[in-house]
Amino acid sequence: MRSKLFVPGSRPELFAKAMASKADAVSFDLEDAVDPSAKDSARQQLSDFLRTLGPTSKTVVVRINDQSSPHYENDLIALVGTAMQVVNLPKVECAAQIHSLAQRLDELEAQQGVTQPIAILVTIESPKGLRNAAQIAAASPRVNGLQLGLADLLEPLGIDRKDPWTLHQIRLSLRLAAGEAGVATYDSAFARVNDPQGFAAEAKTARQLGYVGKSCIHPTQIDLANQAFLPDAEQIAHALRVVEAAAKAEAAGIGAYLVDGQMVDGPFVRSAQALLAQARSAGLVN
Repeated sequence: MRSKLFVPGSRPELFAKAMASKADAVSFDLEDAVDPSAKDSARQQLSDFLRTLGPTSKTVVVRINDQSSPHYENDLIALVGTAMQVVNLPKVECAAQIHSLAQRLDELEAQQGVTQPIAILVTIESPKGLRNAAQIAAASPRVNGLQLGLADLLEPLGIDRKDPWTLHQIRLSLRLAAGEAGVATYDSAFARVNDPQGFAAEAKTARQLGYVGKSCIHPTQIDLANQAFLPDAEQIAHALRVVEAAAKAEAAGIGAYLVDGQMVDGPFVRSAQALLAQARSAGLVN
């Protein structure tokens, strides 16, 4: 999910347009983007749309209301059994919340005859959630990634959202926590839709820290995210040389060797193979 486009659940006129966009994933939002008075109607409209949605190459995500909300249970009941592939749980602060959601998904999937388990995308947006991120990421096999929510994390604390050192520390901490559990990390939304350079710069930094995608709140951000989270020609060429050298070294019984003047062994080879797999999926290499 290089690009994940948010769509308010209360705007059904945008649903089909979002699905026709170039975004890798569409995240229908029943939480912050929906006024409390419209929660019930938004849920029903989204459920109706997803129950009639045909086959798609996009990943279908729904951000439900948090577990303290009276809408949480109704969201799950309405959406399990639809085209929803990933449920995005906001305001996660401990592993017990993931255990509870996973158990409820087990029950609802069994009732609905769902055979493909629904994945869980976790939003980390509080100091406590960030502190417990590694345990949260490892709480269930359903967890397929941690998503950073910078606005909720920083604004209540009066921390400057634009400070690069702050962002670097938070992003790195979350990436290491996700890496401990072997799951992906997704960068936060960027609110200034009229600042494409700022969005691109944040996406580039996130990519350098091992993030694989970024949330988009406007269609103009989709192409920027898609481009930012793809390897460039130089990276692809280097990865091809690493993989080729690895094959020759294995045949010769050599454990470590030089590629482009750099010592290479197992971790570098696995990284190169992952990069090439991503490049192939995007049609950048045969």
